[in-house]
Amino acid sequence: MNQVLLYCRAGFEKDCAAEIQQKTTEMGVYGFPRVINNSAYVVFECYQEDDAERVVRDLSLDSLIFARQMIAVTAALSNLDPDDRISPILAVASDLPKGGDLRVETPDNDEAKALLKFCRKFTVPLRQALRKQGVMLAKDNPKKPVIHLCFTAPGTCLVGYSLTTNNSPHYMGLPRMKFPSDAPSRSTLKLEEAFLHFIPKDEWDTRLAPGMWAVDLGACPGGWTYQLVKRSMFVHAVDNGAMAESLMETGQVFHHAEDGFKFEPTRKNVTWLVCDMIEKPSRVARLMGEWLIEGWAQEAIFNLKLPMSRRYEQVSENLQTLGAFLADYNVPYEMRAKHLYHDREEITVHMRRVKRQQRGG
Repeated sequence: MNQVLLYCRAGFEKDCAAEIQQKTTEMGVYGFPRVINNSAYVVFECYQEDDAERVVRDLSLDSLIFARQMIAVTAALSNLDPDDRISPILAVASDLPKGGDLRVETPDNDEAKALLKFCRKFTVPLRQALRKQGVMLAKDNPKKPVIHLCFTAPGTCLVGYSLTTNNSPHYMGLPRMKFPSDAPSRSTLKLEEAFLHFIPKDEWDTRLAPGMWAVDLGACPGGWTYQLVKRSMFVHAVDNGAMAESLMETGQVFHHAEDGFKFEPTRKNVTWLVCDMIEKPSRVARLMGEWLIEGWAQEAIFNLKLPMSRRYEQVSENLQTLGAFLADYNVPYEMRAKHLYHDREEITVHMRRVKRQQRGG
C-alpha cells in the first residue's frame, strides 16, 4: 500500500487533511486525503510508489499542527477471525521494516477507544509472534522503527510503521498527564504539555530555570502561573480577576489588576511570556510579536482560539502574518505550533528570539 495514517483530535479531520494536502504538495508528493468525520484520523493516499515512506521520513511531524502521529501504512486488514487474528498480520508483515517496538492502538474516538482493552491484551502475543518471525528485534530498541496496528473497528486494522526520528513517542500520540490536585484550574495541563512538547528535556535546566521571571497575561485564576511557580520562577500575573490565594502565598507571584493588552513590565528581565486569553487570534498574535520585537521577553507560549470553519487556513494566515510582522522589524525567531491533547478549540504556539544564524520560522 502507499498510504500515510495521521492521528488527530476527533472533529478536526478536515483540518488535518487540508494541512497534509498542502505540505505534501509543497514537497512534490501528490495524492488525496480520505476523511471520515469524527473518526480522529486521516488516511492520505499517495499516487506514486514509495511516496508514503518518503512522507514519514522527510515531512517533519513537528511541522504539522493538527497531526498527533504519522504512520506509513503497509496493509489494511478486515474481517479478522477472532480465533486467529495473528496469522493474517504475519502474512503481511514482510512489508514492514524490522521493528524495535510495537504499539497496538486505536484512534482517539469514543467508538474505537472501546477496543483499547483488547489492544493491550493482544499486544503481548502479537509481539511474541512478530519476534519469532523476525519482524521485530528480540529486545525493544528505541532507535528502530515502531510497528503500529491501528484498530479502527473490531476485526479491522491498518498495519504500518513510524520512524523514531520523526514520530510521537506516546501511545496513540497522546501524552498521559495527571492533574495536580493543588492547581487552581485544569488549564494548567495545557502549559505543562506545551513545555513537554516544545522544550527538550535536556534544555529545561537552562530554559526553564529557577529564579527566572515570567509574565502570565490573562492569568486568573492561575492555572498557567501554577506551572511557572512550580518551577521556582517569579511571575507577574496580569488579570483583572482574582488569583488563587495558594499562589499568592508563595511570595513568587505579583498580581497586576490590569488589561493584558496594556501591561508593560517595569523591568526588562522577563524570560517567559505566557498567554491564554480568550481574544481574537490575530490580536493575540500581534501582541506576542510586539513583546518579542520590544525585547520584553525571550520566549513565549500562547494559545490562539480557532474559528468554527477553515481552521487550518485561518491558523496558517495568523502565523504567516505574525512571522511577517517579526521580519519587518528584523527580529530572528523560531516558531512552532501544535494542536495539543489538552487544547480544545485552540492551538498552542511557541516562539522565541534566536541568534541570527539560527533563524527559522
